[in-house]
Amino acid sequence: SLVPLPSSPPSAHTCQGLAPSLPEEGQVNTSGPRLPLSTLHPTSSSCTAMDRIFSALLLSLLLLLQSSGAFGAPPQPRGTLCRTKPTDLVFIIDSSRSVRPHEFEKIKVFVSRVIEGLDVGPNSTRVGVINYASAVKNEFSLKTHHTKAGLLQAVRRIEPLSTGTMTGLAIQFAITRAFSDSEGGRGRAPNFKKVAIVVTDGRPQDGVKDVAARARAAGIEIFAIGVGRVDMHTLKQMASEPLDDHVDYVESYSVIEKLTQKFQEAFCVVSDLCATGDHDCEQVCVSTPGAYRCACKEGFTLNSDGKTCSACSGGLGSALDLVFLIDGSKSVRPENFELVKKFINQIVDSLEVSDKQAQVGLVQYSSSVRQEFPLGQFKNKKDIKAAVKKMSYMEKGTMTGQALKYLVDSSFSIINGARPGVPKVGIVFTDGRSQDYITDAAKKAKDSGFSMFAVGVGNAVEDELREIASEPVAEHYFYTADFRTISKIGKKLQMKICVEEDPCECKSIVKFQTKVEELINSLQQ
Repeated sequence: SLVPLPSSPPSAHTCQGLAPSLPEEGQVNTSGPRLPLSTLHPTSSSCTAMDRIFSALLLSLLLLLQSSGAFGAPPQPRGTLCRTKPTDLVFIIDSSRSVRPHEFEKIKVFVSRVIEGLDVGPNSTRVGVINYASAVKNEFSLKTHHTKAGLLQAVRRIEPLSTGTMTGLAIQFAITRAFSDSEGGRGRAPNFKKVAIVVTDGRPQDGVKDVAARARAAGIEIFAIGVGRVDMHTLKQMASEPLDDHVDYVESYSVIEKLTQKFQEAFCVVSDLCATGDHDCEQVCVSTPGAYRCACKEGFTLNSDGKTCSACSGGLGSALDLVFLIDGSKSVRPENFELVKKFINQIVDSLEVSDKQAQVGLVQYSSSVRQEFPLGQFKNKKDIKAAVKKMSYMEKGTMTGQALKYLVDSSFSIINGARPGVPKVGIVFTDGRSQDYITDAAKKAKDSGFSMFAVGVGNAVEDELREIASEPVAEHYFYTADFRTISKIGKKLQMKICVEEDPCECKSIVKFQTKVEELINSLQQ
């Protein structure tokens, strides 16, 4: 099913006008559901995205560390009910010459992972795949395979075409052939959605604006995924509105699989089990996507059965020594560094700062380490915020190992304001590969009893994040290429920190959840 062209211009996969820059400081682009298009340039739009990731993470974590109240063990998911919406789904995948064979295998893994999360069948979701380069090849249509196993086998057999990049032609093929009744499309049935997921890594050699508009007018919802040196303007021209929900970017094909969760959630039908009464919670039922969890009223703690509640005596919370270890390397960029300062001050606004409650320290690192201010130097929010605003951007390398050593040897020392017997938490934020050795310092931090959280964004290396994170590693290290998913990471951190404390001494999630959500929503807007 090839649609040949008379001739094709030379490949237009060039650097000019394309968004991402090459890795800096000798970093390897090894990083990773759903990077907003705005992360490519530090524009006002990227500022919004950056707000979402860091503020949602740290604000949610620290509010629940420091806010007084009584609440029990974290409510756990108890019921699940999630089936995928009946959909006609067509993948439109770029296999032009710029996509290397091993990279094309990563695309196939991504497609397979999405398929694995679907309810596949003749009366539920049908899947087709269009492969394109200078020509368009219909790998299989919506009517070809009606089982998940058949689809996965067919995906494994797909081979790259390795010629030009005719993205517009591929979208036209989707309109006229892939979603047609003859190919298994159900466009005339109102209960079935038509969705196209376009994956590309370059500038197309033909026009996409008009043909994409025709596709959308025909009722096709288009998601555009860009990889590497993709032309972001093209992605915006293709994608459906709102663009923030339909345009995604990853730095390389090696991390495209991280977008799987976004699309699995996009096709999920959420059933509100709390509203239907189909739960066994004693006091409070909280709906989550496709599931529910039990919670307790303020003043009660959730018992180990995850359903019943016991009264608390009412704790006052505990003190905390918190140090931020912030990457100030040149890859962060000045505009985004100003956002980091804004995030820190947003968090400070939500803390109870005093000698007996929260103390905050701040360390910045790049090619060297600089203590911006130690624990306890500032006794109130106003002074902390003023010091944060005055912090200048170092803008050099990425010596994460050296920074961790400083955190262990100096930041949490008594001479620098740390209080004996007070829990100590370090939050390490980085966006790139360390240029030095981190293993010894990371191990020493954990052996010293510090709770270490590692948060990586963009080009951060996941193996390094795991080394930094406390045990269990899965609950202390977080990586995302998608700045909007940080709110979910923040909620996971809430639960983790809470469960480590005495339930009745734990911070009141019920009391502060609304406030956290309002702040996150405000930042998103």
